[in-house]
Amino acid sequence: MTRLPSSPACERNRDPILAVLRKYFADRTHVLEIGSGTGQHAEYFAAALPHLHWQATERPEHLPDLRARLAAAGLSNAPEPLALDVNDDTWPAGRYDALFSANTLHIMSWPEVERLFAGIGGLLAGDARVVIYGPFNYGGRFTSGTNAAFDAWLKDQAPHRGIRGFESVDALARAAGFHLEADIAMPANNRCLAWSRQAAGAPA
Repeated sequence: MTRLPSSPACERNRDPILAVLRKYFADRTHVLEIGSGTGQHAEYFAAALPHLHWQATERPEHLPDLRARLAAAGLSNAPEPLALDVNDDTWPAGRYDALFSANTLHIMSWPEVERLFAGIGGLLAGDARVVIYGPFNYGGRFTSGTNAAFDAWLKDQAPHRGIRGFESVDALARAAGFHLEADIAMPANNRCLAWSRQAAGAPA
């Protein structure tokens, strides 16, 4: 069997993220993951949270390895991954009450981050919850020297990349109708941001 790509970062951060998801996705049923990468998170979280239907997605060129990993895992709640590029006009059909994404916002360009939040506004159910993991700046400042070095490395790889400011990302979430529920410190100077949206007609 061909050895599938593996991310050491996914192995390191999966348990701290899982602890967050156990709380914030406890009452969720259908999760859309944007930027599933190697599929390690999708495989691990779907196995650990069997009450969730975990829909992995990736850009078309990255689907083969992701598809192979999930097929090998054989999890009934982790179906075949779907193609999703935030630059496309058409996103996968379906109705999801949760969205998860890890280490994607600093890889996307800022216009792509904007398109991501604009797209989920109409895709997700009215009472949806969003959890995004990764590094963030606060007040225009890096939270650590390692994050500053990581940002410089990202920009060397591609000038459009970089660690995003929490305030700017939160503004996009609010524009899509979501309010911040939690900002959770994670290992290695990362954060888990959790937003939720109240269904229309629900009591305040």
